[in-house]
Amino acid sequence: MPHTILVINPGSTSTKIGVFEDLKELFTEGVVHSAEEIAAFPSIAAQYDFRRRHIVEALTKRGFDPKRLSAVVGRGGLLRPIPGGVYAVNEAMKADLSAAKFGEHASNLGALIADSLAKELGIPAFIADPVVVDELDEIARVSGHKLFQRRSIFHALNQKAVSRRWCKEQGKKYEEATIIVAHMGGGVSVGLHKDGRVVDVNNALNGEGPFSPERSGTLPAADLAKLCFSGKHTEKEVLKMITGQGGLVSFMGSNDMRVAENAFRAGDPVGTLYYEAFIYQVGKAVGALAAAARRKVDAIILTGGIAYGKEVVHGITEMCGFIAPVVAYPGEGELEALALAGSRALSGEAVAQAY
Repeated sequence: MPHTILVINPGSTSTKIGVFEDLKELFTEGVVHSAEEIAAFPSIAAQYDFRRRHIVEALTKRGFDPKRLSAVVGRGGLLRPIPGGVYAVNEAMKADLSAAKFGEHASNLGALIADSLAKELGIPAFIADPVVVDELDEIARVSGHKLFQRRSIFHALNQKAVSRRWCKEQGKKYEEATIIVAHMGGGVSVGLHKDGRVVDVNNALNGEGPFSPERSGTLPAADLAKLCFSGKHTEKEVLKMITGQGGLVSFMGSNDMRVAENAFRAGDPVGTLYYEAFIYQVGKAVGALAAAARRKVDAIILTGGIAYGKEVVHGITEMCGFIAPVVAYPGEGELEALALAGSRALSGEAVAQAY
C-alpha cells in the first residue's frame, strides 16, 4: 500500500503544502499572505484557524481526498533543543508551541495543524529536524567567555536531507559519513555532519558565521560593544542590524543575492567585492570545519537558494575542492525533506521519537 503524505510548511508570509505518494510529488501549493492579513492577528497562535482553512481549501481545490493520506508532517517550530530525527506530535510538544514557550514563529503552527488534520483521519502526525536541533559536541559549545555559550540554530531539515541524499547516491550510511554542508539562503549555516550528528554548526539566526543576504554573521566584538553603548542606537535597532538589516542589505540595500551576482557579472567593483567576500567567508567556514573533523571529509555539499548561482559554487569549489569533492544540491527542498522524514517513519526506517 502506498504511503501518501501531506506536508505543511508555514512561513512568515506564506503557507506551503505538498502531497507526496511514495516520495513522488503529486502536487504542491503555496498560499501567500499579505502583510495586512498577518497584521490582523495579535499572535502567531491566533493565525491557526486562518492557516488551517487555507490548507483545507487548497486540498479541496485540487480535488484531493484526504482519506488517501497515511500521515501528516508539519514543519517543526521553536521547541527546546532536541536531537535530530522524526518526532511524533504529542501533547507536550503542542503545549510548548501553543504557548510559544521558546519563541514565536509561523513554523510553530506546523505541528499544531498537522495534528488536527491527522486526528480527524486517524493517522499519525510528525515533525522532523526543526531549527532547534542540537547535537553539538561539548567542546563546540565553548565560546570565549563563561557568560556565553555557542548555540545550535541552523537549517537542520535541509542539511540532514541533502546529507542523506548524498549518502544514498554514494551507497554510504549517513551514520558513518563525514560531510560538511553549507546552506546558503536568507541565513547561512555551515555544519559538520559526523557519524549521523551535526557536531558543530554556526548559529545562523542571530550573529555567527558568514554574512548572508540579510544577516551580519560574526562581527568584531569590541566594535559592536562600543556601538551598543554609543547612545546612537536602541537595543532593537542593534538586533535588527544583526538579523534583518545586516549582510547584503547593509552593503547594497537589497536582500537578493542576485543583485550582487549581477554586479559581479557586470564588473562593478563594489558589488564584486561583496559577492567575493560572501564566497570567501563561506569557504573559510567550510575549511574551519574540515580541521574540526580531524579526519578525511567525504563530501562538501552546497545547498539553499544561493547554490543556484554558478559563480558561488565555482568560487567555493576553488577554495575547498582540495578538502573533498564539492556537490551542489540547490534549493531549500523543505517539502521534499518533510515527506522523506514521514516516509522513513512509516516504513520503520526511522523511529518516531517522543518530545
